[in-house]
Amino acid sequence: MSHKFYKPARPRLQRSELAVPGSSPKMFEKALSSAADYVFLDLEDAVSPNDKTTARVNVIKALNEIDWRGNGKTISVRINSLDTHYMYSDLIEIVEQAGDNVDTILLPKAGTASDVYMVDCLLTQIETNKKLKNKIGIECLIETALGMSNIKEIATSSERLEALHFGVADYAASLRARTTVIGGLNENYPGDQWHHGLSELVMTCRAYGLRPIDGPFGDFNDPEAYTEAAKRGAAIGIEGKWAIHPSQIELANNVFSPPEAEVTKAKRILEELEKAAKEGKGAAQLDGRMIDAASARMAENIVNIDKLIHNK
Repeated sequence: MSHKFYKPARPRLQRSELAVPGSSPKMFEKALSSAADYVFLDLEDAVSPNDKTTARVNVIKALNEIDWRGNGKTISVRINSLDTHYMYSDLIEIVEQAGDNVDTILLPKAGTASDVYMVDCLLTQIETNKKLKNKIGIECLIETALGMSNIKEIATSSERLEALHFGVADYAASLRARTTVIGGLNENYPGDQWHHGLSELVMTCRAYGLRPIDGPFGDFNDPEAYTEAAKRGAAIGIEGKWAIHPSQIELANNVFSPPEAEVTKAKRILEELEKAAKEGKGAAQLDGRMIDAASARMAENIVNIDKLIHNK
């Protein structure tokens, strides 16, 4: 391991992240009773310009009157992007009026480290002014060519930063990529055209201690394709995926939860290596295969996720 080390962000269970438009308060209670690990109340793309102010009021009310945390939810708010005049009001009004009830702010279309710096600066000033006990985290959507090209600078831009999300729809638009379904595959591409972006995001997150999260899949009437997309992400280290419809929550939870047999084997690996260490050995054998320190690190990842799931 390098002597240089980036402290991991606060661990949070984020297998499924339900998007809920701030302009649809009737959906709030349904989100609360859902099996989603994460809920983000959306003020950006899911809300029309005419409803932005009303949606903000709805979100503040929901944050103050609904016990999200008590019902096992991490609660986030996606504010409008920095190139709009809605953004500053979103941040100031929400944090001043409901800041102690917000876990993270989701920043869309993050393009540079300075974008994150601005949000961090405002959060710090508001928290100090209001004497808030809760320190709010920041999560960034990487969904433009600019954001992807600056992803490493964005990843190290703030101590508040917890996760990076892959915003495939706007990313496709930014690249002028030809797509048929948001997050889906194009039959004219030999494989998965999103693999490069997702891999870059995962690598960056793991290097700098952040959680990598995959974004939406547009066709909620195609659970098989959603599941396959989630499995491709999980295979390269993605921790969770958005659900734009309640039917996608269980699909995400299933994919990003380690199977019981996998958890059992991980625990056995740690047990065998612990025995080997007591005997002065750095490696051991399990089921006819060598296991070592790298095996332990992989096993610990599985066991830690399992602990988060069962402590939810």
